[in-house]
Amino acid sequence: PQTAKEPQKQYNAMRSSSTLSCCSWGLAWALTLETAVAFAPHSSSSSSSSWSSIRRHDTPSTTTTRVQAAANGDGNSNNNNNNILDCLVIGGGISGSTLAYNLHANHQLDNICLAEARDYLGGNVISHETPDGFIWEEGPNSFATQPSIVRIAYQLGIADQLVFADEALPPWVNHNGKLHPLPKGQGGKGPKGQLELVFGRNGVLKFALLGDLLSWPGRIRAGLGAFVGHAAPPPKEETIRQWVERILGEEVFLRCIDPFVSGVYAGNPETLSMKAALPKIARIEDISYGIGWNKGGALFYGGLKRQVELTKERKADPPAPEWPEFEYGNPGSFQKGLGTLPYTIQQKLGDEKIKLQWKLVQLEKDNDGIYQATFDTPDGSQTLRAKTVVSTAPAHALPGIFDSVLPGAHVLFDKIRSEIDRIGIYHPPVAAVTVAYPKQSFRDVELPNGFGNLQNLPGFGSLNPRTEGVRTLGTLWSSSLFPGRAPPDYNLLLNYIGGSRDTAIADLSEEEIIGEVDKGCRQVLLKPDAPPPKVLGWKLWPTAIPQYELGHLEILQELEQAESQVPGLWVCGNYRTGVAFPDCVTFGYEQAKKVAAFVK
Repeated sequence: PQTAKEPQKQYNAMRSSSTLSCCSWGLAWALTLETAVAFAPHSSSSSSSSWSSIRRHDTPSTTTTRVQAAANGDGNSNNNNNNILDCLVIGGGISGSTLAYNLHANHQLDNICLAEARDYLGGNVISHETPDGFIWEEGPNSFATQPSIVRIAYQLGIADQLVFADEALPPWVNHNGKLHPLPKGQGGKGPKGQLELVFGRNGVLKFALLGDLLSWPGRIRAGLGAFVGHAAPPPKEETIRQWVERILGEEVFLRCIDPFVSGVYAGNPETLSMKAALPKIARIEDISYGIGWNKGGALFYGGLKRQVELTKERKADPPAPEWPEFEYGNPGSFQKGLGTLPYTIQQKLGDEKIKLQWKLVQLEKDNDGIYQATFDTPDGSQTLRAKTVVSTAPAHALPGIFDSVLPGAHVLFDKIRSEIDRIGIYHPPVAAVTVAYPKQSFRDVELPNGFGNLQNLPGFGSLNPRTEGVRTLGTLWSSSLFPGRAPPDYNLLLNYIGGSRDTAIADLSEEEIIGEVDKGCRQVLLKPDAPPPKVLGWKLWPTAIPQYELGHLEILQELEQAESQVPGLWVCGNYRTGVAFPDCVTFGYEQAKKVAAFVK
């Protein structure tokens, strides 16, 4: 791991480990979005009770990096009818907080307010540090680095706190009692990186010819779809499973893509829409068919063409020279965890622009075109008036709020989709459990492709296909990703369990959830005599990641049409702009432009 480097004059816009070059094997998702787990919880539950034989840190001994309720003023400072806000932002997660900061810092809109129902900013982003040297997260563990993140870190003065993972660290797939690395480059720049990805010790060729994650029939089937051609797309919307099996075959789906979808979306690939959930990958097929001679739509050539386009786009709009150097898509965080971002935003905006524990109950619009928002607060009912309103609250928190001003918003929570037996946008339960074990309790085995001993956890993490009988969706190897996350003699693991195919997780007790996670770690990583886990923390998100299922694009289209009739109101959130941490930060930057243009 490395900290952010000093600004450099030159920046190589081409990723050293291009994910698109791997498209031929259907692994682009695992490399492009491997850090994209990002929850959008509305309510959550956790327990401080002890589990027998587990050592637990007392909650008061931890330092929590989140913006907790501070002085919010008297609650009436914006209740004067003559005080009309330029913008009211509803929801203080990463989307809402970065939007409010961008309005203030980049567009000089100071008459704004950020209202959050909970007692802290950051949504699912909560970072903890214990006195004995552990730093852990309750929600997402990292981000896939994008310019929007580096930009806001630089503007906030926290760019020197950015940390990036070793680019050569691969994600691993658990199959047949063995861990298999997915192809990845070794951190080389430009053409060197492309050669590493194809011909390197953990490159695509070695995966295809010498790896044993896929059988030879499975490799041949994937190769045909990648280099020769495949069946044409059907007229109806496809699920992720249908798309992958049509192009690359069932084996690639079961052993590579299914565990990825479980790890990123906590979703069911048999209901998730390919074009809604993974639009950038789906687009590569369109590009492939757009190449005149590529009549069969072989995916590899569309991937190459898109890579050339990306390189040109990044060279035409390079990062500012004063920013720290970074690589697109490389896993990143901050030295003290992701909570550093919302915490610093709160410090910059100040309490006068932030209202915590303010829950929106109704939004109306008067005859002058001014929005009037009514909140339930610790001081009773409060009202704010604003020229514009942006809601970033989760879809399941919105029923009844927009009835009078935007009745079309009802599609978010009551649209019937009989094909998948779903009403509205679904948010399944997911639990995040952070545990630590002594390094010596991990299996003493050498991993393939020269990555070394498993006890050192040389990778991003491990994914568990549903066929392997491990209930945990995936395990992030937190102490291997970034420096200072655990004492030297411990490995720190963040485990995600539950999702749309395991909703029963919401009915389990703390003891049962931790027991399932410990069982999964023993099945995949630990020696039989490993000691009980040191439990740093657990969090159950009852309504976690929004599912981009069949019919999702139609819901968004109906919402957009309704929204176009109500100027100055935007109903957004990660059910609309993407579930990943970088998607939320990018939304905050781009949406601020729209709001500022409208106001000015």
